[in-house]
Amino acid sequence: MIKTIIFDMDGVIVDTEPVHKYAYFQHFNELEIEVSEAMYATFTGNSTRNVFQKLKAHFDLDHEVEDLILRKRHLFNEAFDTKPDLELIEGVFEFIQQLHAHGYQLILASSASKSTINRVFTRFNLDPYFSHKISGEDFPKSKPDPAIFLHAASLSVGDKASCIVIEDSTNGVEAAKSAGIYCVGYNSLNSKHQDLGKADRVIAYFNEIDIRNICG
Repeated sequence: MIKTIIFDMDGVIVDTEPVHKYAYFQHFNELEIEVSEAMYATFTGNSTRNVFQKLKAHFDLDHEVEDLILRKRHLFNEAFDTKPDLELIEGVFEFIQQLHAHGYQLILASSASKSTINRVFTRFNLDPYFSHKISGEDFPKSKPDPAIFLHAASLSVGDKASCIVIEDSTNGVEAAKSAGIYCVGYNSLNSKHQDLGKADRVIAYFNEIDIRNICG
């Protein structure tokens, strides 16, 4: 019996990806590095720290990873606060409300920083629905490493078999399956070049999920 739903955030709850992309590419321009769209797509589901660790090694950057993180975060926060059309993914708020009303435990497990998670949750008043918010910045490795989902499952009111993960990225789906957790792949219009083939089920809209039989 499913008791806990573990949500990714970017691309599943809110589409902050365009804001992240804007901030990243502003930063890439400042650093005078050329990051291709194909390379950028591989970062989906990674924490900012892991992205800059990879970029530092690939481009042999002299900058400290911490300084790169802080600059990108500043650019993101500026864009986030001034972007008026930032909205939740279609149908997700109603889905979250229904799950909560039916007694499911909701946990967030996102690669985003704590500050970004808190900005999103404050802006859209999501805190009342979630028992825990887990940030990828607390783990040394990003998805597809399963650590974040294993930790989320450890916070479940049930065992791991009573959890499901909702993810929209290749790395996220792989992390969920590596953790041994049932995974619903959300085929988001906002998440490009992602392979959800390893997911147990793929949906395009949240109303495809029957609250009474969530794995059905």
